[in-house]
Amino acid sequence: MAEIAFYHLTRTPLDQALPKLLGRVLATGGRALVLCGSEERVAALDAALWLSPDPDWLPHGTPAMGQAQHQPIWLQAEDVGPDGAPNRARFLVLVDGADSAHLPLFDRVLDLFDGADQAAVEAARRRWSAARAAGHALSYWQQGQRGWEKKQG
Repeated sequence: MAEIAFYHLTRTPLDQALPKLLGRVLATGGRALVLCGSEERVAALDAALWLSPDPDWLPHGTPAMGQAQHQPIWLQAEDVGPDGAPNRARFLVLVDGADSAHLPLFDRVLDLFDGADQAAVEAARRRWSAARAAGHALSYWQQGQRGWEKKQG
């Protein structure tokens, strides 16, 4: 089973919070797959990662660029197949309510959702309940004054 961490965005938008989390993944030598809710979001996050000031270098790719196997961060809108991430990522980042039928293929899953969007919060609660019922290890993080704070789920 995967370890799933829910990240409740309350202070910054996704395009500002995601680069820092991906920077932490890269700092551990990890690789990440970012599963987006749409191709438009893939394009927007692609641009945000190139323009990110902190960290200022997030090597990544998208299906439009190709060569997933060479990219430590890969953004796509389609779920992975039974063979896992095209870039061999062990971290899966879910945004826009995206979900994967293959969560157990990953060591860690980060589910980011917008706290200002009530529908997104309700959808995250449903994903939490489903993940708990499936036996995944869960944690809940919320943005606070000094960064991410682990809360009781």
